[in-house]
Amino acid sequence: MTVTALLGFAGLCLLLAITPGPDTFLVLRYGLVSVSSGVASAAGSALGSLFWAAAVALGLSAFLQTSASAFFVVKVAGGLYLLYLGLIGFRQSQALVSADPDLGGVPPKTGPALRAGLFSCVLNPKVGLFFLAVVPQFLPADAVGFGTIMTLGLIDGVVAFGWLVLVTVAASKAVLWLRRPKVTRLLDRTSSAILALLGIGTLATTV
Repeated sequence: MTVTALLGFAGLCLLLAITPGPDTFLVLRYGLVSVSSGVASAAGSALGSLFWAAAVALGLSAFLQTSASAFFVVKVAGGLYLLYLGLIGFRQSQALVSADPDLGGVPPKTGPALRAGLFSCVLNPKVGLFFLAVVPQFLPADAVGFGTIMTLGLIDGVVAFGWLVLVTVAASKAVLWLRRPKVTRLLDRTSSAILALLGIGTLATTV
């Protein structure tokens, strides 16, 4: 693959990454809790990109495109998971206060944030269809193989991770700057509400 093709693909991935979506709001919610949680969620999303790259290379994504029932199942699962994350966010909004060292709290573990980012991406069939539709446009005819596709998946994961980490840092800095528990809880609940609405919207399109 040429450097121009790789840069072009990376630029496209960046444009898609900065477009607000489930991963962005999920990372924002965890970033409001702590930087480590936000970064973990971003890492999970990046791993999800590698999963879909592998799925394209193995033909699984093409199966989703041709099988209406399989696509339906994955889409419903993704919508329910987003709705679950949104509802859990409301219940855990108090964690934004307890996670603040100045208030005597203990920062939350990063495991749940990593899993949330991973499952949010893996259960989003639109990511798989993106890889299926876009990746072949950047593949040279003489180098269509698992390794080449995974290279593009790695680029997408790295670009998405970098952008989401910036979102995490920005959210964390905003919390540190404001230092107002009511405001941070409001922001967390807002991002949780958006996640829930995205889940409801996903489920509504399956009806």
